[in-house]
Amino acid sequence: MRPGSGASEHPGYFGDPSADVLGQAAEAFGLLASPVRLHMVWALAQGESDVTGLAERVGGALPAVSQHLTKLKLAGLVRSRREGRRQVYYVDDPDIVTVVRLMVGQLTERAEQAGAPVRRHRAAGA
Repeated sequence: MRPGSGASEHPGYFGDPSADVLGQAAEAFGLLASPVRLHMVWALAQGESDVTGLAERVGGALPAVSQHLTKLKLAGLVRSRREGRRQVYYVDDPDIVTVVRLMVGQLTERAEQAGAPVRRHRAAGA
């Protein structure tokens, strides 16, 4: 895009985001930079879970998974609701699900095309 050209000349073009928006995006991506947290968001994008089920799925220790969930909730990447005595976690933002699925899908496809074995992540104690 040439300097000085406006969004109206280029459908689908978005102007530069504000510093505040970039900061918020960097925080969200920073949280997802942890393989354990990324795996948790991936798992919750597939379906809701309580902390015990999520810890089993991602191979993490219960206290560590609980701490990760707290961080993800504070950032708005994960939500929860109470069902009796259980706290159930889920991702209800379709854009977050899309970003995670797109990134993981692209990297899996690239690895498969390159003939490299696709390593499945298993956290050791999270």
